[in-house]
Amino acid sequence: MGVMINGAWTTDEEASKLHFDNGHWQREASSIRHWVTPDGSAGASGDAGFAAQAGRYHLFVSYNCPWAHRTLLLRQLKGLNDIISVSVTTPKRSDQGWVFDNSSDEFKDRCLGKSALWEVYADAHPGFTGRVTVPLLYDSHTGRAVNNESAEIIRMFNSAFDAVGANKKNFYPAKHAKEIDSLNDLIYSTLNNGVYRAGFATTQAAYDEACVQVFETLDKLDAHLEKRRYLCGAEQTEADWRLFPTLVRFDVAYHYAFKCNIRRLMDYPNLWPYTRDLYQTPGVAQTVFPDLYKHGYHSLSELRNPLGIVPKGPIVDFLQPHDRVRLADQPAKVANSK
Repeated sequence: MGVMINGAWTTDEEASKLHFDNGHWQREASSIRHWVTPDGSAGASGDAGFAAQAGRYHLFVSYNCPWAHRTLLLRQLKGLNDIISVSVTTPKRSDQGWVFDNSSDEFKDRCLGKSALWEVYADAHPGFTGRVTVPLLYDSHTGRAVNNESAEIIRMFNSAFDAVGANKKNFYPAKHAKEIDSLNDLIYSTLNNGVYRAGFATTQAAYDEACVQVFETLDKLDAHLEKRRYLCGAEQTEADWRLFPTLVRFDVAYHYAFKCNIRRLMDYPNLWPYTRDLYQTPGVAQTVFPDLYKHGYHSLSELRNPLGIVPKGPIVDFLQPHDRVRLADQPAKVANSK
């Protein structure tokens, strides 16, 4: 793999190594944190000057990446497809990191015509040091990188573009904000990121800790959803769409490739139909690519899959009826999620 140091790409082995602490893998924090706001005023971090305008912003993603998947979901659900353009990297990374195939229609850089995502970072954020990640939100008017933190990008998509053509759906309503934040904290640390902590662990103790936490959280969420159609009641919220990318990859990727194999998602009486319910939301299936996940997570890896053999199964039918609609009229009282 590789990494950028002071704006230059390097494949130096030592510089490119993942970070561990006693066998526990450490995810690096995202570092480009400007905000798009309705009037261009400064957001929660970074610089001002990024006003919401149709056709101004471009999103760089990979279909494999669950963090990028969040942004594709909110782009779809908020009706932003004609307002924010998108480029998708090829499913597999190379020694140049996330790359494009500009001879293809699906995996080309539609904005700048670059061959690799690190070239976008180099031009859009001079002097950048760190891993070149997706998603990346780019301002085509100024040539600047806006943000590479998926949690913040989906908050922008939820409300910043409402006056320039997005629909009025609100996935972060004030009445559920505290609960959404609590759920997000739990789900991110032990599940979204927890599967990676299990899969990348280099000691038995680190793996055991992460894997147990993954399934403790799945168990809590399954119980939480017994009488609620969605995490906060009858309406979909940001918490659902931050959880969904992990669930939709679970049986085809994390269960096998990351050894998160105490149970399958399909073994859960509430989480499994809940996942199918979300998948069957109009437009969502267009963002889901199970075969790419399978090939991506089972790609050649010296530590996890030295032969690069991709399993045939499992067969996962997200179109199976879910029978969750009956829960929509249940009271929205929510149990403590932690």
